[in-house]
Amino acid sequence: MPEALPQFKSAFLQDLHWRGLISQITDAQGLDEHLLEAEQTRKAADIRAYIGFDPTADSLTIGNLVPIMLLAFFQRAGHTPIVLAGGGTGLIGDPSGKSAERELRTKEQVAANVEAQKRIFSRVLAFDPAKPNPASIVNNLDWLGELRYIDALRDIGKHFSVNMMIQKDSVRERLHNRDQGISYTEFSYMILQAYDFARLHKHLGVSLQMGASDQWGNIVAGADLIRRLDARSPGLQTGAMDAPPAPNAFGLTTPLLTKADGTKYGKTESGTIWLTARQSDADTSPARTSPYALYQFLLNIPDDDVERFLKTFTFLSQSELAALMVQQRENPATRIAQRTLARSLVDMLHGEPERLAAEKAAAALFSGDVADLPPALLAEVFAAAPSSQHALSLLDGDGLPLVDLLAQTVCKSKTEARQALTDNSIAVNGTKAALADRLTRAHLLHGTILLRRGKKNWHVTRWC
Repeated sequence: MPEALPQFKSAFLQDLHWRGLISQITDAQGLDEHLLEAEQTRKAADIRAYIGFDPTADSLTIGNLVPIMLLAFFQRAGHTPIVLAGGGTGLIGDPSGKSAERELRTKEQVAANVEAQKRIFSRVLAFDPAKPNPASIVNNLDWLGELRYIDALRDIGKHFSVNMMIQKDSVRERLHNRDQGISYTEFSYMILQAYDFARLHKHLGVSLQMGASDQWGNIVAGADLIRRLDARSPGLQTGAMDAPPAPNAFGLTTPLLTKADGTKYGKTESGTIWLTARQSDADTSPARTSPYALYQFLLNIPDDDVERFLKTFTFLSQSELAALMVQQRENPATRIAQRTLARSLVDMLHGEPERLAAEKAAAALFSGDVADLPPALLAEVFAAAPSSQHALSLLDGDGLPLVDLLAQTVCKSKTEARQALTDNSIAVNGTKAALADRLTRAHLLHGTILLRRGKKNWHVTRWC
């Protein structure tokens, strides 16, 4: 965090500072005083902040979880978080971080994605109306869809300088790339996001917009628009309660999720890390990250990154994390920090039963006791393992000599296969095999026979 930032006194900013989640603040001292006053007068719930989420897909990625956690920390500090679903801006597309024009999605696709993403927010934030500061979701299509073009140009557009807008990194880079360029549609995105802040500031008393560091330009534009409009909220429009006059508008960003070497956590070898899995076998959405895959990803976070991940994605206190990291350094082989991270995050996003199933699968893979895994989980555990196809008829009658199959799969020859069997280093479906063993249909495990040589070298044989 920049050294120029003051020593924070408000609970929320103190927590973010310790977690390393502050990149920039429009007015650090002013925001700190704004939050502290509300906390001291027991009016913390009156402070509202929002973050916008782009409905490009029916799920969000682990990078998107960072701003969701910002809202969760905000709520745990007693303040009121608001999720802004980009049902309107999603029809345009944010150029931030994009080297080419986005493919526009239909209204139906965007609306479906907005609905699908809601289940993620409900896992992390508390929406219980009985709480003094329940989270809520608003959709900017509700007001952007009603904007008239001439009115938008007169009332909003006149406050934006084109000279300023083209200095934004995402715009400037695209303008210099003659092959790609940028359309007026995406160029206008900043205006729409700024209007979101002004609208929420006026009608819901929202005083803080947060987001990832690549949203800094958009957030500053929103705070500036509020200043230019000199908006002051007369109160909530529901009639159910009165809101205090809207205070000044602030902006806060958090660093992008990166590895210890500074590179971005994006796609991994297994693909994008999504925050939801397919909901059922009938789900036709693209492949998403299952609880098991998420558990494995987190379990394999490098030691250099795990403390930062724990600060970002768990609610561990400073003392709890310090004690955990002492255990990790004393006995790194246990990977207690990674296991704590994996358990916490899978519990939060998928629930304890799914986490327990993921742990069972991981333990079965290590021990070789895989025969009792459910078919779907078994298939996923071995999805990346080497595999081969074989004729089912070979398993009829007296069956196929195991040594013959080994020579086609995990061994280079029958001689090597015999030696491996003699050394007791071969297992079939997790059970140690002998030199004289033959394979029949009785060995089929959900249409497969699993071979393991040594402790880690698995091979899936499929039979049809």
